[in-house]
Amino acid sequence: MSSNRHLVVSLDDQLLQVMEGSKCITEFSISSSIKGMGFSEGSYRTPTGHFRISEKIGEGEPVGTIFKHRKPIGVWQRDSLDVGDLILTRILRIEGLGADNANTMERMIYLHGTNHEDKLGQPASKGCIRLSHTAILELFEMAHEGMQLEIKPATRRRGKLFFVDCDSTLSTIEGIDELARARGGDVFSRVVQLTHAAMNGEIPINEVFPRRMEMIRPDRELCDAIADLYMRTVVPGAVEMVAELKMAGWLPVVLSGGFAPLIQPLADMLGIEHVEAVPLYFNEDGSYRGYGKDYPTTRNMGKNEVIREWKQATLPKRVIMMGDGISDLETRSDVDHFIGFGGVVSRPMIKERCDHWLMDLNEWPILSDVISG
Repeated sequence: MSSNRHLVVSLDDQLLQVMEGSKCITEFSISSSIKGMGFSEGSYRTPTGHFRISEKIGEGEPVGTIFKHRKPIGVWQRDSLDVGDLILTRILRIEGLGADNANTMERMIYLHGTNHEDKLGQPASKGCIRLSHTAILELFEMAHEGMQLEIKPATRRRGKLFFVDCDSTLSTIEGIDELARARGGDVFSRVVQLTHAAMNGEIPINEVFPRRMEMIRPDRELCDAIADLYMRTVVPGAVEMVAELKMAGWLPVVLSGGFAPLIQPLADMLGIEHVEAVPLYFNEDGSYRGYGKDYPTTRNMGKNEVIREWKQATLPKRVIMMGDGISDLETRSDVDHFIGFGGVVSRPMIKERCDHWLMDLNEWPILSDVISG
């Protein structure tokens, strides 16, 4: 095998090329991360730069073998109802050679076969490089441990991002208020006052968060109940709006100062894959252990941080944000259009300063020029 053989992945072209010196001897269609480029643990983004193949896994296993923690656990069938991101057939494990991508092995970023061959040629993975079963088998035979790999960062703009708040925008409730309600009238009253003061811009969000959480200390059982309430209080027209956005080529992302485990079931119901919200932590018995105090949306201008990270990672052509509160309005400088929503709570400051105002999600078509452009 030639020592001059190496691999090059183009995130722009969604292609993996097998190179012999400067000559491409074959190429394969791939899928990199739908969340773009990045190096952070837990980001589900594809790292870029220089790597080497550190391990070849799966030799001799049947096509469609499912791997978990790099061990075979069964064989996937094409008519399977499992729509998760499966690691199939073969694995080429990679090691980052630079300072930025040195954590690649710990992040478990691989080249592997996929059960989503229909999405090859476009970003769709959770960080790994996906290939077809045929391609990963061929590549596996061509590759060797120590082989060099370069993943070239994207440079072309592609896609459109639509960030949307959750509380009082996709759902009629404020999750933090409902958590407080379960703790009694006095706690509820104090938390509601703090929530409205924060959304109206009267108190910094980073001051409100710890005060509310110390009063509530929600356990897993209570959070599960509020997650269910989110789904039962979806704003009319939200399902249709999300479907129309996706058909128009937008990638919807829930961007919230609420709590991820409470919001995720609603996002799943609406068909929104990505949720940027505050983590919650529980002890083994389900009691409250804490929340993500450093998560960006726990502070003013935190949503801007998340949007800028997405923009840097995915290079979108256009970005829109929609929401009802001051933390949503703050993002106006980082998006192309800010849509104020007043269908649950109408805040004069938001209405005065937004680019577009919407009182009813069923009236979404009046903004067709915004989403179709």
